[in-house]
Amino acid sequence: MSVEKPFSIPDIAAPGGPAELVAARRVLEIGARALLSMAETLDGAFIAALDVLGAVKGRVIVTGMGKSGHIARKIAATFASTGTPAQFIHPAEASHGDLGMITGADACLMLSNSGETPELGDIIAHTRRFGIPLIGIARNPDSTLLRAADVALVLPPAPEACPMGLAPTTSTTASLALGDALAVALMERKGFSADDFRLLHPGGQIGKSLLRVADIMHMGDGLPLAPLDMPMNEVLMVMTQQRFGCAGIIGPDGSLAGIITDGDLRRHTITGDLLKLTAAQVMTAKPKTIHQGALAVEALGLMAGKITCLFVTGQAASQPQPPIGIVHIHDCLRAGVM
Repeated sequence: MSVEKPFSIPDIAAPGGPAELVAARRVLEIGARALLSMAETLDGAFIAALDVLGAVKGRVIVTGMGKSGHIARKIAATFASTGTPAQFIHPAEASHGDLGMITGADACLMLSNSGETPELGDIIAHTRRFGIPLIGIARNPDSTLLRAADVALVLPPAPEACPMGLAPTTSTTASLALGDALAVALMERKGFSADDFRLLHPGGQIGKSLLRVADIMHMGDGLPLAPLDMPMNEVLMVMTQQRFGCAGIIGPDGSLAGIITDGDLRRHTITGDLLKLTAAQVMTAKPKTIHQGALAVEALGLMAGKITCLFVTGQAASQPQPPIGIVHIHDCLRAGVM
């Protein structure tokens, strides 16, 4: 990545107001300008870093000292959650045995604002001795880290945002954003999908929002199904035994021709002729269905307080299909789908 002429704090004209708001705006604007500068100067070094990371057979070892170490932990977590096995190693612990965690199948991503952090020396030497790919992220292209690295990613020459220009602020923001850029670009290169993401995030709201209908639907002999010509007294027995509050009515070709719900029963009970009828005479034709690959949240949206069950088909299609499952609104709620 090429280096731009550095900008300084006076370049930024923040609106007036309380001193605290002026300071806060300055921090955010300096950080934002640093990120834009870095985006404009990304070059072949970034692609080279992706090539290294994409070829890793083991794990991406992410490391840094102090504030860079905190950023490195987050970058490692982002890689791991987006399909690239990764691990943070503390440089000081590495010097006391944890170097054994870094193998020839791994690659190392090392963060240091100055590029001269002494605690990183043993890991740098270890990667050079055993031919382990090293990607360095630092501000100074002539630093020890970036001169030793196989791929050098240079941070923008932006000032730290604190009044003394000392506390790591802009530099850590830029390092974190660059790590995110590497992780996201790599997941896109690998074709990492929402289904892959769900497998790695089974807990929390992310996992719940990515649940598929197939994950929560009921299948097999428990489905409340009846043929078109079944007498209603038998249909009632099916509905009672399966306890979904409905019955799917199957046509001669096995596709779902209609559905009988509690509402259909009430409407025909008023006329007093319910038990004299067949399923075809009571059912509501062309019921709503959902395919097994749809998100569970889509099923919840289709029910939307008006219906409590949806029959599930094998694929999305405009024509009626055989039902392969059923999902109840309670299944969605139990799974935490909101």
